[in-house]
Amino acid sequence: MTAISGKVVAITGASSGIGEATARLLAERGAAVVLGARRTQRLDEIAQDICGHGGRAITCATDVARHEDLERLVGRAVAEFGRLDVLVSNAGISKIGPVTDLDVDGWSAMIDVNLRGVLHGIAAALPVFRRQGHGHLVTTVSTSGLKIVPTQAVYAATKNAVRTLLEGLRQESTDGVLRTTAVSPGVVRTELADSIDNADVREQIRRTMDEFAIAPEAVARAIAFAIEQPHDVEIGDITIRPTVQS
Repeated sequence: MTAISGKVVAITGASSGIGEATARLLAERGAAVVLGARRTQRLDEIAQDICGHGGRAITCATDVARHEDLERLVGRAVAEFGRLDVLVSNAGISKIGPVTDLDVDGWSAMIDVNLRGVLHGIAAALPVFRRQGHGHLVTTVSTSGLKIVPTQAVYAATKNAVRTLLEGLRQESTDGVLRTTAVSPGVVRTELADSIDNADVREQIRRTMDEFAIAPEAVARAIAFAIEQPHDVEIGDITIRPTVQS
């Protein structure tokens, strides 16, 4: 038995990378996981593998840019397992490139997924947490918001908007019901580079990943650490990155 055993955790962006690693780790430690993403076939494969190893997992097609999809994800957790203890908002895209590219569509897509997607999760989960008397929002942010670098200005802006949002929500929620955790990963081996349209930037990011990126399982362990704390302990911020990342 672990402090995670028996918890019900919904995870967005669960079809690969940090989301998948988190789902597998939490299920291994006894949580029931609800996997949300757009790639439903991949979600089903992960859930079947988790269940085949004795875990509990269900799936729900989820586009975080759609509020109704987050309502459905949270509703699936409550309908299947009776409650929702944690929402891990992990879905994200990185349409990065120089601001002078004037990629208005890319900017809008990052705002829709990286920021509005988190807001949709909060709107769906918070009423459930209030009814239950407890709940935990764990959100993947980024070290891009801690060290601003060229080509990542708008991406970092969306991540820092989320950081600000979570801190404001934390200060509004000191009655002991809600916990918030912002997890800021550095360079991690994920599929995030696939969403970069600028070919030069995409290849640069992939070279960096090949050189020193850490495994998504490392971030999953940090998320598990925050979740397993007793209800009167809140891990507000975690930064996790390769030791050689500048």
